[in-house]
Order: sequence, then C-alpha cells, then structure tokens
Amino acid sequence: MNDLIQLRNALRQFANERDWEQFHTPKNLACALSVEAAELLEHFQWLKAGVAEELGERARTEVRLEMADVLLYLVQLADRLDVDLVAAAREKMILNAAKYPVATARGNAAKAGHLPPFPGGRNEEGPPGGGPSKE
Repeated sequence: MNDLIQLRNALRQFANERDWEQFHTPKNLACALSVEAAELLEHFQWLKAGVAEELGERARTEVRLEMADVLLYLVQLADRLDVDLVAAAREKMILNAAKYPVATARGNAAKAGHLPPFPGGRNEEGPPGGGPSKE
C-alpha cells in the first residue's frame, strides 16, 4: 500500500472516530485547504528575497507543519471527490510539458500565453515536439 493511501486511510479513521465526516463536504475541505495555504504563504509575506535561507528554525518548523495541513486537506478533498492524486499529478505534468515546451520556456517564468513563439512558428498552445497546433 502506498504512502498516500495509508495517509488517506488514517485520515478517514481520524475523522470517523470524531464523527467529523458530516462536516467534510468538498466545499468545506476546499475552504480549509485554501485557509491552510494562506497560512503557509503568510510565512513568506514580508521576506526580502523569499528564499529559504531567510527563514529561522522556528519558522521552518511552522512552514513544515502548514505544508502538512495543506497536504492533509488535499488528501481528504481528493478522497471525497474520488480523485487519484498521483494520477492527476502525472496528467497535469504531461499537460504542462505541452503548455511549456523546453524550447520556449527554459529559463523563462512567463505564463504560457506570454512565451516567445516556438522556433519554426509552432503555436505555443500546440503539442510538444513541434507538431500541428490544435487549430
């Protein structure tokens, strides 16, 4: 059994023991996930460069625990919506590879619609490898 499934099962048991399933609607879990993500972001809000070296030991511990909160709510939301997170992440990586081809995205933080044209005139929304665009 993989780690995410074990975590999901432990979260199910935790909620069941407390009779919390009734509160774990997709809306509530998505809201809680958003709140925890904001709490994570708060640790980086006023950093000068936003690099890890700016965080002290206490802040690093707090960041680690906020990251855990985000993961826990994400796993619970995926469970409620019957989403295989690993499969969804793999699918998204394939989509991102097509959206951000190495030839145009390497070293460039621009969003997909603002990337330079693909060498050879390929539409940046087209498939990887310079094939025909979706149009």
